[in-house]
Amino acid sequence: MKINEGNYIKELKRGKEDALNYVVDIYLPLVKGITYKILNQFGDNGLVEECINDIFVSIWKNAKKFDGDKNSFKSWIAKISKYKAIDYYRKRIKQVELSKSDVDLGNKYYIEDRIESLESKEELIKLINTLEKIDKDIFLMKFFQGMTSKKIGDIKGLSETAINNRIYRCRKKLKDKIECIKLEEALR
Repeated sequence: MKINEGNYIKELKRGKEDALNYVVDIYLPLVKGITYKILNQFGDNGLVEECINDIFVSIWKNAKKFDGDKNSFKSWIAKISKYKAIDYYRKRIKQVELSKSDVDLGNKYYIEDRIESLESKEELIKLINTLEKIDKDIFLMKFFQGMTSKKIGDIKGLSETAINNRIYRCRKKLKDKIECIKLEEALR
């Protein structure tokens, strides 16, 4: 059956992939506009694309729940887009914001105690700056910019496993340095 303006909602509810393709063709500018408006500030086109894909997956999975006509379908898609983009925004904000308790270098409770003992974020930055350049770059991309290991690997020309190993070693080095600072403070 050919998908058209008159039957795409009904066919989407039946789980027809052609109907989803039709919805993507018709509503992609709307979805992209809403998503871009909310997530553009991060300057991460990959994040926007991931969110858009997630929106269409959500439309596909929830199509049977939709009950209305073509006009309300457009509003329904706009709402899904808006709320999904807001979810992505909230996740990214949590990754981007840096505070002493947000840095996860391993055991959360262990590291929070150690970071609180540091006098300031500058000391943490100094510790991070002691890492080799590539390790420092990878560490900052992972924990300060919220990038995935795969994306970092693509940028740095390394495998995802190599990135994860470097992150593990960086975390261990930083834990050890924080432990030394704590020991020095105790000896004073």
